[in-house]
Amino acid sequence: MAALILPSDWIKNWDKSGKNEFFQFFQDLAGKPSSDEFKDLQTALYELCWHVIQGSLKVDVAASLLTDVMELRDDMPSVLADVFCILDIETGCLEEKHKRDHFTQLVGACLICVPDGMLKERLDPETLESLGLIKQAQQFNQKIVKIKTKLFYKQQKFNLLREENEGYAKLITELGQDLSGNLTSHLVLENIKSLIGCFNLDPNRVLDIILEVYECRWEQDEFFIPLIKSYMCEHQTLCHMLGFKFKFHQEPNGETPSSLYHIAAALLQHNLIALEDLYVHLLPLDSSIVEEHKREILEAKQIARKLTMVLVPSEKTEDKEKEKEKEEEKNEKPPDNQKLGLLEALLRIGDWQHAQSIMDQMPAFYATSHKAIAVALCQLLHLIVEPLYRRAAVPKGAKGSLMTPLRSKQAPRPAERFDDLSRDVFTMLCYLGPHLSHDPILFAKIVRLGKSFMKEYQSESRQDTKDKMDSLLSCFLSIADQVLLPSLSLMECNACMSEEIWGFFKLFPYQHRYRLYGQWKNETYGHHPLLVKIKAQTVDRAKYIMKRLTKENVKPSGRQIGKLSHSNPTILFDYILSQIQWYDNLITPVVDSLKYLTSLNYDVLAYCIIEALANPEKEKMKHDDTTISSWLQSLASLCGAVFRKYPIELAGLLQYVTNQLKAGKSFDLLILKEVVQKMAGIEITDEMTVEQLEAMTGGEQLKAEGGYFGQIRNTKKSSQRLKDALLDHELALPLCLLMAQQRNGVVFSEGGEKHLKLVGKLYDQCHDTLVQFGGFLASNLSTEDYIKRVPSVDVLCNQLHTPHDAAFFLSRPMYAHQILSKYDELKKAEKGNRQQQKVHKYIAACEQIMAPVHEAVVSLHLPKVWDDLRPQFYATFWSLTMYDLAVPHNAYDREVNKLKMQIKAIDENTEMPLNKKKKEKERCTALQDKLQEEEKKQLEHVQRVLHRLKLEKDNWLLAKSTKNETITKFLQLCIFPRCVFSAIDAVYCARFVELVHQQKTPNFCTLLCYDRVFSDIIYTVASCTENESRRYGRFLCCMLETVTRWHSDRAVYEKECGNYPGFLTIFRASGFDGGNKADQLDYENFRHVVHKWHYKLTKASVHCLETGEYTHIRNILIVLTKILPWYPKVLNLGQALECRVHKICQEEKEKRPDLYALAMGYSGQLKGRKVHMVPENEFHLKEQPVRSATPGTLQNGPGNTGKPAVTANTSAGKAEEGTAEDSDKSKDKSQAAQKAASKNSTAANKVNSSNGSSTPNSTKGSKEKEDKEKTTKEKKEKKEKNPASTPEAKAGGKDKQKEEKPTDSKEKTPKADKDKRKDDKKEEKSKIDGKSAEKEWSKERDVSNDSKTKEGSKVEKSAGTGSMKSLVPRSEGVESEREQKRRKLDAHSSPSHSSAVKDNLNDFKDSASKHHPNHSTVLPKSKEKDDEKKESDKSRDRSNEREKKEERKDRKRVSGSVPDAVKGSGHLDYSNSDREMSQESKRRKDENGMSSSKHSKSASPSESPHSNDKDSSKRSKSTSKDKSELAKPEKTSGGKKESRHDKEKPEKKRDSTGAKEEKKHHKSSEKHR
Repeated sequence: MAALILPSDWIKNWDKSGKNEFFQFFQDLAGKPSSDEFKDLQTALYELCWHVIQGSLKVDVAASLLTDVMELRDDMPSVLADVFCILDIETGCLEEKHKRDHFTQLVGACLICVPDGMLKERLDPETLESLGLIKQAQQFNQKIVKIKTKLFYKQQKFNLLREENEGYAKLITELGQDLSGNLTSHLVLENIKSLIGCFNLDPNRVLDIILEVYECRWEQDEFFIPLIKSYMCEHQTLCHMLGFKFKFHQEPNGETPSSLYHIAAALLQHNLIALEDLYVHLLPLDSSIVEEHKREILEAKQIARKLTMVLVPSEKTEDKEKEKEKEEEKNEKPPDNQKLGLLEALLRIGDWQHAQSIMDQMPAFYATSHKAIAVALCQLLHLIVEPLYRRAAVPKGAKGSLMTPLRSKQAPRPAERFDDLSRDVFTMLCYLGPHLSHDPILFAKIVRLGKSFMKEYQSESRQDTKDKMDSLLSCFLSIADQVLLPSLSLMECNACMSEEIWGFFKLFPYQHRYRLYGQWKNETYGHHPLLVKIKAQTVDRAKYIMKRLTKENVKPSGRQIGKLSHSNPTILFDYILSQIQWYDNLITPVVDSLKYLTSLNYDVLAYCIIEALANPEKEKMKHDDTTISSWLQSLASLCGAVFRKYPIELAGLLQYVTNQLKAGKSFDLLILKEVVQKMAGIEITDEMTVEQLEAMTGGEQLKAEGGYFGQIRNTKKSSQRLKDALLDHELALPLCLLMAQQRNGVVFSEGGEKHLKLVGKLYDQCHDTLVQFGGFLASNLSTEDYIKRVPSVDVLCNQLHTPHDAAFFLSRPMYAHQILSKYDELKKAEKGNRQQQKVHKYIAACEQIMAPVHEAVVSLHLPKVWDDLRPQFYATFWSLTMYDLAVPHNAYDREVNKLKMQIKAIDENTEMPLNKKKKEKERCTALQDKLQEEEKKQLEHVQRVLHRLKLEKDNWLLAKSTKNETITKFLQLCIFPRCVFSAIDAVYCARFVELVHQQKTPNFCTLLCYDRVFSDIIYTVASCTENESRRYGRFLCCMLETVTRWHSDRAVYEKECGNYPGFLTIFRASGFDGGNKADQLDYENFRHVVHKWHYKLTKASVHCLETGEYTHIRNILIVLTKILPWYPKVLNLGQALECRVHKICQEEKEKRPDLYALAMGYSGQLKGRKVHMVPENEFHLKEQPVRSATPGTLQNGPGNTGKPAVTANTSAGKAEEGTAEDSDKSKDKSQAAQKAASKNSTAANKVNSSNGSSTPNSTKGSKEKEDKEKTTKEKKEKKEKNPASTPEAKAGGKDKQKEEKPTDSKEKTPKADKDKRKDDKKEEKSKIDGKSAEKEWSKERDVSNDSKTKEGSKVEKSAGTGSMKSLVPRSEGVESEREQKRRKLDAHSSPSHSSAVKDNLNDFKDSASKHHPNHSTVLPKSKEKDDEKKESDKSRDRSNEREKKEERKDRKRVSGSVPDAVKGSGHLDYSNSDREMSQESKRRKDENGMSSSKHSKSASPSESPHSNDKDSSKRSKSTSKDKSELAKPEKTSGGKKESRHDKEKPEKKRDSTGAKEEKKHHKSSEKHR
């Protein structure tokens, strides 16, 4: 520092220049009065003296300089004396004596310029003594002590008040005079000083009197504060005096006056005393305050616990007495809390800093829980926010009382802008907490300020400003959480405040609001003792109301609920929702009682519902894991009802459902389903009546009037709200896509550990909600909105992974909208009113809109799909609806008639007021007009669509492969996915098939399509969910309705099917030539086909019922219930079903009650339908006489099991040998159908082998057979290398394998004694059969000639050349088939495949098993051949004797036989059990010469007592054959080859001509039938 002030060069060159520079430097420093220069001056003097002490400067030189310097300033001697004082201490500590000497010399030299008195004050006595200023240092010290004692400790006699009070009286008069004039504190102070001096008053006592007077005149702050300031010198003295005053009032019943608090606060505010000095004088202690606070919380919790406890009446009275005692104790006044009193005074004068310090010493919200403090703080807040409130937040038209601002300059500054609020206001509000409830006006002001801030925030476009405002936004949110909502809880039912808050809150997004409600509900009530009590009281009151709530007292209870909800909605709704989850019958009264709620309460209710739904502690499944919990169903119902009735924001709920779907949870779709149903009036139910379903195919008005169970009205506003919520938050498409994807998610992701029944329910719920939601969007979104949100089909499927059915479902309304708008556009462009022009414009519009769709769908499937179906056909199928295909005139008429009846009833009602009558009539008339207009509009539309389809149809199906393949693709990609999508889609699919047929679409085989639909429904039914099976049943019902209509009347059949390409029985690759009437299926054969379909349905139904699988049984019962109007129509099939269903009823009664209920329901309905059933011979020509002719014919039963293989296959095959090879396509088809046909022959073989032996025949044609065998073996080997080309053949094989599995295990081990008995019988049967069958053979040849003349045209069909070929080769194929089958059976110990389906009637299980022997013991082949030869001779003799007798009957029967071309696809198959049962008895009768006609009677299923058993066992045995028959209708000219291949296949394994002949004869007798 010395170097900086005095450079060392000055000392070195002192004489030359140093002295002058030094003096100049001092002059400069002395001229500047600032404190920094003063310090520099001291430092410079110190350094100069230090140079002298060190010896670098001479004492006299320095002394002369210092003498000169002393004249520069008046206080220079004092400064130098201070420097000497420091140096005295420093040199006294040094060991170097010379330095001390130098110092003493320097001081001595400077005595001239520094007064002695100054040196005596500042230097050490020893130094003074060495300088000679005092004589002795010790005496000097003693003298100092005496003077100090005299000054500070000797008491003077002051004038005390009791001695002489005149001075004090004058003092009080002086202080108490009127201060309004020009009197100032300075003048009064001078007078006080005079009085003190004159009357010798005690200064401290004077100060005390000044404070006393100030306390009495506490409003005169401007006078007394300056007076005290100028009077006193020590803060501590004043603080002690105030403390003594506070101490005086700390007696047990003492009360500290507010004036004392005021003057203490004023003195604190002006910093005349320190808070920490005064705080120690105040009571109570901080520790006792903390204890008191804890005690309050404990008491509050105890009160809450008592309110929630259930108490016995005696306990209640005891508790009441205790509470009274406690209240009395509380009424005894506790001593004042002086700290709170001072705090209140500080707040009243606006001293926030000191007030905040006191509040920080106490527990949170302890201070403000005292009303006086809270009110004082509120008052201070009023003053601060007033300017900003006046500028920004006063509502229009409101005046409000003006507030006078605080006069104190130390008070917080008022807020002018929103930024100013963060200075003090937010902090004050946080200290205030829930106790803002004491000042509702301030509450409203804060809320309005928040509202105006939010508007400013939302309108702000500049990002930087917005970022600054974000901190203010978070502050407002904190205030809402910590202050506004808790304060609302403490306000008693103030609805206006609730609405005010909603005005503020509705500007926040729902996420912020729900966060606030969550804090309010789950955390806020635990932080404050008062709120703990309030919560308990609210729950108690809610219990009281809910116990008494009924439908009758909704209004008064609703008012009570409303009152309670204004303050504590979260607690109330939480309790109400918990009750609803237990008791769903409360939903309706609760919803009705919520009409007195405020907007805020409705929003809180929405939050509470979502919180209840998302409760992680509650299981959404029942304990059995098969159904959705009832609490969830109750909440979903409540959601629908509440959101429809009241204007609650939906965004949160919809987002919750979306998030759940995103997380792969589909339970909560129940909520969406209910909300859409209630708000938009769109029901989803598969239990629609036929009338409702019909109405649903009309326009929107008809749907609303006749399509739903409930009359849907007044949904316009609610559906608009739902639509807005979806569009505003962009949730419409995400919800659709998530639902579409979640359907599979339910099965593959969610369904892993869940019960199958539950998985089905969830899948149905997901699917139904998708259909419902999609329907809502389609009917409520505008065209632009819809098109803007829904992407194209290829994007939906390929990029968004939406299943195809759902993708088209979403896109369909878009196409309809676009086509109509384009059509309107074209109409406006060219004004032509002719219908033809309109149709052309419509078609043009369709082409423009659908062309991109045709291109888009190509990517959805593999290229080979489009070889058969055109993309145009595929898109047309998926884009149309029932609305486009037909007009439901009946439904329109029905609704119009209803309205007419209503108008009539209104007219007749005399009690209704006239104006109401008029309104109702106007409403009905307007509806009527709307319906009629809508019907007309739909009619025009349907005509346009049908015209368009007529033009398109030729390009629909290419059929590059087989027609069978085309039908497969059509069913697989179009019909099956869509028929289970919705009830209307099910009807649509059936109607579309009918329409394609009616349009005479090329390459579409209606017969094959229907056959494929009916032939094997087991797998489809088994894979359906419950609702899907309802829709599938409805689809089958509509298909059956069409078939039944054609079956019922020849005229209808001829008109609608007679000359249509769909009913061709010979399929050519080139399509329908329309020239050959013989190619069409005639009416009687169609009836046979229908009977076969009915039989197939029965077989499938019985199979499903017998599996024991829950899903199979449930689904088939649902399907059967749906198709009951059209099936069963045949009595014996109905009886078989009835028996099986009865068994289900018995088995499931205790096990699975839902199946029992379904079965009982169906059983009852089935019995009711019995009167409409007909015997089989009325349903189709049954050919009874042939059955009785011989045991062979009887064996085939009424359905001619073996016939298809004989007639269609063998005759066609033989005819084909004489003709040239057909085209390549026909070869492919032949190969495709080969496997299926061979299975038919195999089934036929099983029929024979089950009898245990073959019927011998003559050796006629055996050489031909052997010759042919060689050539056909080679061909056969080639054919066998080619696998079946059609899916049907493959399916047939699979089905066969699948069906064999469940039954083989049951019937693999029949009883040994039964087997032996059966084998013996077989040997006897072979002998009898040989004799009778030979007779039949010769007779058959004659009969065939007669049948040629009577039904030439039919025979021509089978031959293809117009003439019938030799009958011998025809039987050869069948013989080989049968032999092959028999050999297969010989090789296996398992029973024949005909037992694949279990015996339909359990009553006759044992008898059935007897007729299915195990062929483990078979005769050696060589011996068997010899026996067969012998028996063939006998049988030939017999047949000759009986030939003439049966000739006439045979002719009649053959004349009614089915043409060969049809038999492959149309004939009903019967199993072998009937043949086996009746065959043995018949043979015996024949041997005894009994008439066969009698025997035929007993064999008829309708007459025999065991007919049901026989029929059902027949059906069960023909499973494999039936499945393969599905592929048969595809026979073209190539199909004729098929029968030849069937022959060739078994020939490889034949090695006995005797066996061949036996087969030949047996088969010829079947053909004869």
